[in-house]
Amino acid sequence: MSKGLKTGIWVVVAILIIIVVYSFSGKDGVTPAEGESIKIGFIGPLTGDAANLGQNIKAATALSVEEVNNAGGINGRPLEVIYEDGKCNGKEAANAANKLINVDKVPVIFGGACSGETSSFTGAAEQSKTVTLSYCSSAPSITNAGDYIFRDYPSDLFQGSFAANYIFNTLAKKKVAVIYVKSDWGSGIKDVFINEFKKLGGEVVLDEGYEQTSRDLRTQLTKAKSSNPDLVYFLGYTEASIPALKQAAELKLGVPMFGGDAWDDSKIFTDSGEASNGIMYSVAYAPLNESFKAGMKVKVGGDEITACSPQAYDGIKILAQVMSKVGVDPEAIKNELYKVNYTGGVSADKISFDQNGDLIGASYIVKVVKDGKSEELK
Repeated sequence: MSKGLKTGIWVVVAILIIIVVYSFSGKDGVTPAEGESIKIGFIGPLTGDAANLGQNIKAATALSVEEVNNAGGINGRPLEVIYEDGKCNGKEAANAANKLINVDKVPVIFGGACSGETSSFTGAAEQSKTVTLSYCSSAPSITNAGDYIFRDYPSDLFQGSFAANYIFNTLAKKKVAVIYVKSDWGSGIKDVFINEFKKLGGEVVLDEGYEQTSRDLRTQLTKAKSSNPDLVYFLGYTEASIPALKQAAELKLGVPMFGGDAWDDSKIFTDSGEASNGIMYSVAYAPLNESFKAGMKVKVGGDEITACSPQAYDGIKILAQVMSKVGVDPEAIKNELYKVNYTGGVSADKISFDQNGDLIGASYIVKVVKDGKSEELK
């Protein structure tokens, strides 16, 4: 065999090897992660109140994890999520966190969603030095939860102030009745809203709370109607909001209703029917891209992307980035999170955390419901 022929054969063999390797690699030739996984915990409302939000958030989390692992994982190791159901309930979330911390011994808890979920276990997480990154909890009280507690979702200090200014200045409603769920989220945003609305010169003609398990809101709605407001600011999760909207229609409330980001759930509009027509609510602005939308459509079988799903998607990418740099030691992860300057995400143009672990900056939009679907109000 001639030397030239041997050289030619080896060139062909080398090309074939490259083709085979590329064929079994991930996108752009990156080998998908293999080996022992790195486990983190997830807490969110997979059943019960706000379950539709929770399932959408879980899909976004899973999508992000798949992309991380297909791109090589965390230094070659796959990321694995242990999903726990917090049921938008403090007791359930605390039990879930206890398992994740003491049995699974995860370095990071990703969650919770409802503020009451997260507030229930931040003490245990702080004491055990378990990093917590919430993708959805917005209660102002979480700001002071501890050194290991972070969130890439804005505090309701932003949302409450935004809603007050929008209702007073843009909608020109000067007298507001406030009905709120007695939870960390509901009470927190209500306090901020009332304080800001009064500063603007508005009048709060009713300040009425209800238990999260309540499904009959006629008493509160009747009081609201009697107070003769220009608008009702209603803060509620999915399972209470559906009957409340129907009852408001039955009582012929006769004024607009404005809600918080928990209303960014299509189950509310579909289940309450015509009673939801015209309701408005505020939600954090998210610069979604087409790749994320397409990925979510595959995951959920539709176009719905609820509040907090973009933050969940970005949160996983941030954690993967941090752990790829510093490993899985919780203290090292915590220290690196304070240095994060994440850009190019789908939940915000830039994500970084202040000295309290809170997201720096936020912007909001208002959505209105028409014929069972929500759209941005411009």
